[in-house]
Amino acid sequence: MSLKDRFDMVIFDWAGTMVDFGCEAPVKALIEAFAAEGITLDAATARRDMGKAKIDHVRSLLQEPAVASGWRARHGRPPEPTDADALMSRLGPLMREQAARASTLIPGARETFDRLRAAGIRVASSTGYTREMMAPVLKRAAEQGYLPEHLVCSGETRAGRPSPLMIYKACAELGVWPLSRVVKVDDAEVGIAEGQAAGAFTVGVAASGNAVGLSLEAWQALTPQERDSRAEQARRRLLAAGADLVINSVAELVPALELAVRDQARPAA
Repeated sequence: MSLKDRFDMVIFDWAGTMVDFGCEAPVKALIEAFAAEGITLDAATARRDMGKAKIDHVRSLLQEPAVASGWRARHGRPPEPTDADALMSRLGPLMREQAARASTLIPGARETFDRLRAAGIRVASSTGYTREMMAPVLKRAAEQGYLPEHLVCSGETRAGRPSPLMIYKACAELGVWPLSRVVKVDDAEVGIAEGQAAGAFTVGVAASGNAVGLSLEAWQALTPQERDSRAEQARRRLLAAGADLVINSVAELVPALELAVRDQARPAA
């Protein structure tokens, strides 16, 4: 049983999955945007709702007790809905700048893309970034040979992750069905929840993603034991979110899917 016998399309997330090892760009941009409002945001807090549409991410951050308290101390009032809009205005240029710097494909991403296309599998993508934020990422990815057939960005569906609407939009516009023949690949728990809500086969990415949150250089500097420990913690989080399968990076995707297909095809004992 070949991969094409089981699946028709793979939908990849971007930061932490196909580009930006460690999902660093949005963290840096969010920290800088909040700092401009006099609010100190730590990386762990910035990562907590990673994968959501950026406006939803900002709204969630404003509801964090420490952030809300800091906002009240700085501005003399609790955060208001218009504050999220103002932060998004700051965040847009910062995201474009940081994303442009962090648009290098994760090792093995190009090869995985090529193998999927050679196997007759369609490749689409989705992101919590707005289309404006994605512009430099798309350009740089294309220069490296990664050109997915379809992209859905934040704000292009009535609701973002964890709703399945971005997956539905891609499938509707590309004419792919049923959803059980779609693979969703994501490094964030909310993206895994999105895949599960859609009825797709959902693959979590542990080592390169938000759950570990280290640059490629920092990851490679760890001892093998440290890498195994951190990847295992991330794997447990993604499985708890509902992932059908967890891999360290997209470099492992095709063999992992092929093994899953073979296991599924084996007759019951």
